[in-house]
Amino acid sequence: MKVVILAGGFGTRLSEYTKTIPKPMIEINGKPIIYHIMKLYAKYGYKDFYIALGYKGEFIKKYFNKNFFDWKIKLVETGKNTMTGGRLKRLKKYIGNETFMMTYGDGLSNVNLKKLLKFHKKNKKLVTLTAVRPPARFGALKLSGQRVSYFKEKSKLDEGWINGGYFIMEPEFFKYIKNDGTYLEREPMEIVTKKKQLMAFRHNGFWQCLDTKRDKDTLDKILKLKKLNFDL
Repeated sequence: MKVVILAGGFGTRLSEYTKTIPKPMIEINGKPIIYHIMKLYAKYGYKDFYIALGYKGEFIKKYFNKNFFDWKIKLVETGKNTMTGGRLKRLKKYIGNETFMMTYGDGLSNVNLKKLLKFHKKNKKLVTLTAVRPPARFGALKLSGQRVSYFKEKSKLDEGWINGGYFIMEPEFFKYIKNDGTYLEREPMEIVTKKKQLMAFRHNGFWQCLDTKRDKDTLDKILKLKKLNFDL
């Protein structure tokens, strides 16, 4: 099964790194985060990758040109200013009429991809996303005037579910993406939701995005301690 990775965004919230390299090339424990993401897919036997390039894509090209894997890797220029939906649609000709996997180049997880695919096939909808709990960041307070009436260290269970990426999609989904200016997470997802064609696979395990320096430090620590259940 083909795996699409969106790796062309500007990564403006991590400008201390992305002024010089694209976000997927930020190193976590000595390797670019995109490598770790691909390693998860490879663990489950999915080694046919299509990487949508944009901002500073030459760095990703250079990395994979000098590194040798038993993976099939197709690097596709999808435009510097193209939005997420537009990037995906530009890969349509490579995907053909097959069910495919897709994720972002900045989120790492230990989601069981075989179970995700089984869930998708069972429900027979156009799109399945992996729903995750956002990492807890802050303690919760309630105030009564100037007095604290409630204090609790925030846990993941206090949060709702969010889109964690790690999608499985049917090729019919492409028709809901208009052009390069389409955000995947807006009109296309809203339309398939209304049509009851979007399913959520709940993942209670590890998931962490790379949006801030704090996120990078967290990921570095976790991977150094080898807390994930797949070889990195």
